[in-house]
Amino acid sequence: MLRIIFIVIGVIAFIQSAPPFESEIRAFERADSLTPPPARPILFVGSSSIRFWSSLTADFPDKPVLNRGFGGSQLSDVIRYADRIIVRYQPKQIVLYAGENDIATGKQTGHQTYERFVTLFRYVRKRLPGVPFVYIAIKPSPSRWHYAAEIGKANRLIEQFLRQQRRVQFVDIRPVMLQPNGRPIGSLFRADSLHMNASGYRLWAQAIRPVLR
Repeated sequence: MLRIIFIVIGVIAFIQSAPPFESEIRAFERADSLTPPPARPILFVGSSSIRFWSSLTADFPDKPVLNRGFGGSQLSDVIRYADRIIVRYQPKQIVLYAGENDIATGKQTGHQTYERFVTLFRYVRKRLPGVPFVYIAIKPSPSRWHYAAEIGKANRLIEQFLRQQRRVQFVDIRPVMLQPNGRPIGSLFRADSLHMNASGYRLWAQAIRPVLR
């Protein structure tokens, strides 16, 4: 009985001391040990908009896609786990969606979010030189419309930065997600007005398909 108590205490201590999303990253590693991922995959990584893309394989049936999105993550989290969720897969191409949660904390400006992106990009480019990199613009979520100005700033700065890089793509999904009046199309989102439904992902697939290798 005493041994069980010590084990429970140890588990609780680990959970409390572990960095954010450690359990999600370990789940990826367990999944890889049970079912090896594709060799040199097209790696989709980032926050919940990637995580909830359940039709990813069906949307790109001729591509070796691998989903490593973890919901709620910020660019800082992707940076923290870059070696374990990006570099280790030696991908043939990287597709990233992240940054929306950074701004939605209310603590990160568009410029600070851009700086986090640059840190991640430079780290990955150093570890995986020459690997094509795709960034999906931060989407116009109805529930986060009050952050539109900072989101727009982050998108502009990231797009400008990527124009100076090689083997990169900035996929601007915003035009197909906005009404003529410039407001988000609500029917592309789930009831929470944040996460996309199947209609939203169909538009994403159409926009991203042309840039996949």
